[in-house]
Amino acid sequence: MNRPLPRDPMVRSLIAQARNAQLSRRTLMGGAGLGAAALTLAACAPTGPAPAPSAAADGSATDKTLNWANWAAYIDEDDAGNYPTLAAFEQQTGITVSYDVAVDDNNTYYGKVKDQLALGQDVGADLVCLTDWMVGRLIRFGYVQKFDAAKIPNAKNLEPALQNPDFDPGRTMSLPWQGGFAGICWNKEKVPGGLASVADLWDPSLKGRVGVLSEMRDTIGLLMLENGVDISGDWGSDEFTNALDVFSKQVADGQIRNIKGNAYLEDLKSEDTLAAICWSGDITVINAEAGDKWEFAIPSAGGTLWNDNFVVPVGSTRKSNAEELINYYYQPEVAAEVAAWVNYITPVLGAQEAAMAIDPELAANQMIFPDEATLATAHIFRTLTGAEENEFGAAFQAVMLGS
Repeated sequence: MNRPLPRDPMVRSLIAQARNAQLSRRTLMGGAGLGAAALTLAACAPTGPAPAPSAAADGSATDKTLNWANWAAYIDEDDAGNYPTLAAFEQQTGITVSYDVAVDDNNTYYGKVKDQLALGQDVGADLVCLTDWMVGRLIRFGYVQKFDAAKIPNAKNLEPALQNPDFDPGRTMSLPWQGGFAGICWNKEKVPGGLASVADLWDPSLKGRVGVLSEMRDTIGLLMLENGVDISGDWGSDEFTNALDVFSKQVADGQIRNIKGNAYLEDLKSEDTLAAICWSGDITVINAEAGDKWEFAIPSAGGTLWNDNFVVPVGSTRKSNAEELINYYYQPEVAAEVAAWVNYITPVLGAQEAAMAIDPELAANQMIFPDEATLATAHIFRTLTGAEENEFGAAFQAVMLGS
């Protein structure tokens, strides 16, 4: 992941599995209204196109621009709203980058661009960061372009355990951007005793003040772990349904107030919710923005682990520009600067040593540079079949629609 080089084979295997598993990082569905939910269900159906579209011709030599689509709060940002590392890249290369917080969710983003992808058309982005399972789908369908390895020499700094995921052996069409954990958080002023487990979210004192994520693999994954299920192992519909029943009950009883993506942070700030299932790096960001009022923890039964990846859509005409940007962010010093702001796991070897020069405390942060003990608490939601993805997704959405 981001530690200089884990030596324990079991730890290396865990990290590699996380990138092979079908995990989604964030969902900015803002409460998952009917339209968004319907779009998600439609986008879930993995019916592959035939034939695959041809990659667009590269015009980077004469077009020094680049459009980068990413998730919210996922790059270093100063008080003026600028992106320091990106500004440095523009100055060094002469490439003007339009950074667009356009990825609201893997499925909803795919739903918006899949028709253009199928036709090999420009989707308005030359570089997109999406989660492993969605990247696997795009690669299967022929929707992303193959990298020119000679133009990304810094890819040598990729953590070895991440170099051969099952969806992209040899990393010919994707490279990791950031990774992280899903766990629980709470308002330290309003919940002074803190929380230790997902079950603690169901305490009567928190009724109507709990938020959970609209990302199925994180919310249901944590509930399954709480039920004693190894989410990376051999489980099926029964285990999923048992966790879904808990979710459904807490929604019906009014214990859960909101089911959202990144909008859950606004609910925490307004104190509409006092505790939530959340993503690790977000709590550092909200504490920096709104006061040190919240705490994140991996639940006693374990948290989920996921990763997002750079890909170049098939219709992009600026692939070389995109490769130059990826190469830039695979410099350890640059990766450390990003990690210092986003507080997610960097996949770049040497970033931890570079972080020492920024702040020794940063280099010791287990949410950015996890050691074996922290990784031992992380679990991977196993790869779903196409039928399971549709079945489980529809069941999860049905509860959301009824909330």
